Amino acid sequence: MATWKELEVRLAKGLTIDKQEMALAEAERNRWREVLTRLVAIIQSLAERNIALRGSTDTLNKPDNGNFLKEVELMAKFDPIMKQHVGRVESGAGSHTHYLGKRIQNELIDSISTKILEKILEEIKTSKYFSIILDCTPDLSHKEQLSVIVRIVSLEEELPQIKEHFMGFLVAEESTGESLSALILKRLEELNIPFEDCRGQSYDNGANMKGKNKGVQARLLQLNSRAFFVPCGAHSLNLVVADAAKSSPDAIGYFGYVAKLFKLFSASTHRWDILLKHVKTTLKSWSETRWESRIDSIQAVRYQAGPVRDALLEVRETTQDPVVKVEAQSLAEEIGSYRFSICTVIWYDILNKIQHVSKQMQSPSMQLDVAVDMLKKTRESLDSYRNTGFS
Repeated sequence: MATWKELEVRLAKGLTIDKQEMALAEAERNRWREVLTRLVAIIQSLAERNIALRGSTDTLNKPDNGNFLKEVELMAKFDPIMKQHVGRVESGAGSHTHYLGKRIQNELIDSISTKILEKILEEIKTSKYFSIILDCTPDLSHKEQLSVIVRIVSLEEELPQIKEHFMGFLVAEESTGESLSALILKRLEELNIPFEDCRGQSYDNGANMKGKNKGVQARLLQLNSRAFFVPCGAHSLNLVVADAAKSSPDAIGYFGYVAKLFKLFSASTHRWDILLKHVKTTLKSWSETRWESRIDSIQAVRYQAGPVRDALLEVRETTQDPVVKVEAQSLAEEIGSYRFSICTVIWYDILNKIQHVSKQMQSPSMQLDVAVDMLKKTRESLDSYRNTGFS
């Protein structure tokens, strides 16, 4: 009893015989805690900017060791804790543990992801009701990936806020409505999010997504009749503009000439320098799926048709390639035509109105009645082109 009481007193006062060893162990724990705090901060910084972490090697002070190790080297120049850690690694002091390798990077990324997901799930469960937004797209490895977004009304702030949380990608083996609906239901079950609390669905206008019989929305409505389906308004607007353009031979020919303009100048650095000598706003390429993005390409010829034509004429005079010479002459004649000028003015005005509405409709805070009102006003403003053959 006396020995036990003496040990109790010594532990309370920190006077045990291994006091020094315990102090050293605590100091080592604190050192590693400080090092890991900095490594986590570096990973967060790179991940927030979507910058790759690793390079060709995993060795410090190598030119191709990647962004993560470069950030470690930079921090070591100004931070004493990281400087000491890098010095220990380079000298080989102590064990081989240094927490700078690719495995620990993956573990830290996974830990950060897990904590973020836990916070998101906590917010979703607090809000209770939610909507889902899904879309499929192929990645660089040609695998179809289903992006999952959960939309909620957050009640954690003083005022309710609409938030959209990205829940990750799911590899879709098949793009059928049955396969995709099973995939999203399985994911919600894994996250412990009850589908019966779903109050909305939003997808693009693909038959596998919005099909009224076998589409994803129809299958999910059979399980939850309150999961109201709303097609993507921005995608619907884009399809309307695309179909309208395809119905007009003049529009098809016009955009073909604009594409040839960019191709002619961008295919040669010499021809591109000639273009830059004449214009302030350069020609741009566009996305085949986002029609409103073509306004950036049209803007150059909308306000600089004369300088672009002068650039084409200079290309015709300076090039030795007979094919390029003929192409430049043909495009110069087309740009100077009345038809091209009319098409440029009309399509620039149309896409300018469409782009504004499309951007607004993609806002997370957009409301259904506001979107309907915006589309109605846009349609009314475009009625003036009804007699031109472009609407």
